[in-house]
Amino acid sequence: VQLQASGGGLVQPGGFLRLSCAASGSIFRLNDMAWHRQAPGKQRELVALINSGGNTNYADSVKGRFTISRDNAKRTVYLEMNSLKPEDTAVYYCNVKGLAIVPFNVWGQGTLVTVSS
Repeated sequence: VQLQASGGGLVQPGGFLRLSCAASGSIFRLNDMAWHRQAPGKQRELVALINSGGNTNYADSVKGRFTISRDNAKRTVYLEMNSLKPEDTAVYYCNVKGLAIVPFNVWGQGTLVTVSS
């Protein structure tokens, strides 16, 4: 199972970006799908998670600004980021758990989001 993330880039404060992460391979079931981020000099942190039932969980710092969603048919998880702040600058990683021949827990390659004027 592999993940391919896309959508990062440079955006001004207050702007919008949409990240996507598509899973490929022989997947029987997708369970939790999540986005994490790691800012320079900081530990990786959970940004948002969506489970197989569509329930979501967000870090306090992004509540009301970010929205996580998933399209199971496309095996893709999205992160819509509104009202971006300089402190949102980080490398964003997608993480997907599920079942192939065996259970899996895989990470995407990371996509850089830079919020700056």
